[in-house]
Amino acid sequence: MSHDVTRDWIASIVERACQSGATDAEVLAVSTREFSVEVRMGAIEKLQEASSFGLGLRVLLDGRQASCSTSDVSEAAIRELIANAVEMARSTSIDDAAILPEPDSTDSEEDSPLLSLFDPAIPQMETREKIQLALRAEDAARSSDSRITNSEGAACTTIERNVLLHTSRGLGGQYATTQCGLALAPIARDNQQMQVGYWSDRQCQLASLASPEEIGQEAARRAIRKLGARKIQTCSVPVIFDAEASASLLRDLFEAVNGAAIFRRASFLVGQLGEQVTSPLVTIIDDGRLPGAIGSRPFDGEGCRTRRTPVIEQGRLHHYLLNTYTGRKLQLPTTGNAVRSLTGPPVVGVGNFYLAPGTFAPTEIIASLDRGLYVTDLIGFGFNPVTGDYSRGAAGWWIERGEWIHPVEEVTIAGNLREMLRGVEQVGNDLRFRGKIAAPTLRLDRMSVSGT
Repeated sequence: MSHDVTRDWIASIVERACQSGATDAEVLAVSTREFSVEVRMGAIEKLQEASSFGLGLRVLLDGRQASCSTSDVSEAAIRELIANAVEMARSTSIDDAAILPEPDSTDSEEDSPLLSLFDPAIPQMETREKIQLALRAEDAARSSDSRITNSEGAACTTIERNVLLHTSRGLGGQYATTQCGLALAPIARDNQQMQVGYWSDRQCQLASLASPEEIGQEAARRAIRKLGARKIQTCSVPVIFDAEASASLLRDLFEAVNGAAIFRRASFLVGQLGEQVTSPLVTIIDDGRLPGAIGSRPFDGEGCRTRRTPVIEQGRLHHYLLNTYTGRKLQLPTTGNAVRSLTGPPVVGVGNFYLAPGTFAPTEIIASLDRGLYVTDLIGFGFNPVTGDYSRGAAGWWIERGEWIHPVEEVTIAGNLREMLRGVEQVGNDLRFRGKIAAPTLRLDRMSVSGT
């Protein structure tokens, strides 16, 4: 953050906006430094670094709201920013739910350092170190098996971000985050097929990042195991989702527990609070305060303290995910899930959204399957949050008597997400966060599989 951009300075902008006619105002200032390197077949293909700064002002005027942003911190630019935002707000329609949250006793930024979101080792990394991480990942994949004949490339990215927020209700604060990510897509080939694998990891703390060798070898393994894939006959069988595919199910479920979908009655979970909506084996949590996790932060996009929210506990729906606006629409308190950009009102997002692990090793779950599909890849988008209907292209492995039989591709799996989650029979113990959304391996009792 620029040395000129302090909390007192953005608080003065909030005060000036209110003096100019706004009922309430908030300012968000974000400075970001990003680096990325892409390599392919041992050579650097792209290398870039960029720094940016932006300041966003949102004003509310008796139920009307508008927002503007700028990267110019000069006095003339700030005057124009305030004038434009207030003028725009006067032209918008009234929405009684558009308010700023009030502080409560839990709103504090004192524990921000305990979240371990900033790792000084990441800004201290030299360019050659980041290049080497990408090269080592690709080399590990290429050297792991002779069938890895090509590569779509490997990439290493780092992000440093500083966030400063202040509202006219006294909420906000400042925090800094870092991220380091490594991704790879090797290509496997045999006499009949060519298949692409993919694997990645992204962490706030450099020490938590999987080694380039681990990432490279896993990406290669995922490519090689697709070789020889074929369709299967249409059937209705138990389905196992590996951890990566299970996380995709949670992304879809988030659409259904998002407060915006609930108050618009665009979710199959409307009116279901307190009801049993999944198998008792399913517990789903959103936690914005996991130390060192990508989705953690001391306060949300409205300045409210983030928290741990049990969305589903042992199959029973306890909470929707809300910001102040959606909470007001539903007459419920915010869950601290507001996210926002420099312009526009806050929307609902996730902190660290995950399905709690169970007790079964993935190998045990596979061994328990007499006949069914093990899903490793999902393709396309086919989820209707209003009805819960679910249909996706899929690839993976056909399993019989607990043994791998052959890889599978070009099939479609279909069901209803409510029934799919009610049919969870086993939950794996392999939960690991590589982003904001994570889940372990899951076994579902039955889905329709469309093949030949």
